[in-house]
Amino acid sequence: MPLLDRHGWRDDPFERLENGLVAAAGSVLVPWAVVAEALASRRPGQALGVEVANDLDPAALRPQLAGLDLVSIVFPSYADGRGFSLARRLRRLGFERRLRARGPLIADQLADALACGFDEIELDEASAGRQPIEQWLRAAEAFTANYQRGYATTESILERRRARRNAPDRETAGAF
Repeated sequence: MPLLDRHGWRDDPFERLENGLVAAAGSVLVPWAVVAEALASRRPGQALGVEVANDLDPAALRPQLAGLDLVSIVFPSYADGRGFSLARRLRRLGFERRLRARGPLIADQLADALACGFDEIELDEASAGRQPIEQWLRAAEAFTANYQRGYATTESILERRRARRNAPDRETAGAF
């Protein structure tokens, strides 16, 4: 499946395994149901990722975070935004490695995905075929401010507006 980051398409170094680690040699991505087994049986230096549902409680994942190189959050549809919240919560728990969104997202969601802490999006072929890479990259650059606190910028749109309204010199207080 196509993999996209803020710069465009990229190769996926992770091999998806459905039933645990077996004897795979390279980087592997396993389902949540077998992550404990995979952590216990992986080879030294082997990169390990886990794929989780977008409604997983991050507290359940917390004990494994230190041993994971990738967390892939599955979005069942582009209209189900729980994966964005889960990504943000994992980042707040201190997870600093690769975070992936997987599912039928749309280009307009790339900026939000990056702001929530995702590094990449794995799309199905149909979703990737509907919107060319140029559309994805333009959409990522189109949104530079957020209404929510704590996302890609330090101030929300509402905080910027308040600061401008309270500034002694409105001419130099900036946009919004």
